[in-house]
Amino acid sequence: MSLLADLADLVLPSACAGCAAERVALRYGACAECAARLEALRPFRAAPVPSPPGLPPCVAVGPYAGPLRGALLAYKERGRHRLARPLGALLATAVAGLAPRGGPLTLIPVPSTAAAARERHGDHMTRLAAQAVRRLRSGGWDAVVQHPLEALPRPDSTSLSVAERRAAAESSLRIRRVLIGFSGRRRPRKGTLVVVDDIVTTGATLAAVTSRLEEAEMQVTGAAVLAATQLRRSPRGVIDGIVGPSS
Repeated sequence: MSLLADLADLVLPSACAGCAAERVALRYGACAECAARLEALRPFRAAPVPSPPGLPPCVAVGPYAGPLRGALLAYKERGRHRLARPLGALLATAVAGLAPRGGPLTLIPVPSTAAAARERHGDHMTRLAAQAVRRLRSGGWDAVVQHPLEALPRPDSTSLSVAERRAAAESSLRIRRVLIGFSGRRRPRKGTLVVVDDIVTTGATLAAVTSRLEEAEMQVTGAAVLAATQLRRSPRGVIDGIVGPSS
């Protein structure tokens, strides 16, 4: 986003990122009602059904619906980069559900491809992870962000099965050994390691990232995401794709 657009966002009214309502008092880009709904979200364990092999425990802030979905789309697809601050704060609440306060904590964002980063004027998960670390540090966590992975181009996964999605994700991920200084004499930072992403659907990407990190002797504690996709609910309360907070 240009400086002019960023400044304009500070002084001019704009549509609510959560519900698209116009001419409303905004707090970090959301109207009062949407901001209240976002603040009321409580992290829950999100378990894809079926769960792909190697998927670590996953915590989501909320379902991919309502104001959370609207804010994510505004942030990722419509250039509302200032939403990184409140969304990063929400992501921190999911991370906190996996990490004890006090010990070393490392956040590893799922990397974007170079093409996606260019289209979105930067890696959207890098921004969110940085904001999450900022909030966690203020709460007493010894948190840092590391970027040991890079993403190569991969085919569209819309029509792929869960197994095919994981295979495509694994083939597109590569350890950046130079950046993490990986060698026989130097080990990755000890403590809690949490992979962070924006959305979980099948869990294939998170499982693939975990597998790649473990190849580099980086033991993943869990994954934290902003939203869990919910498709349809069965009579037993199981969501096709994700077991939600009510199950």
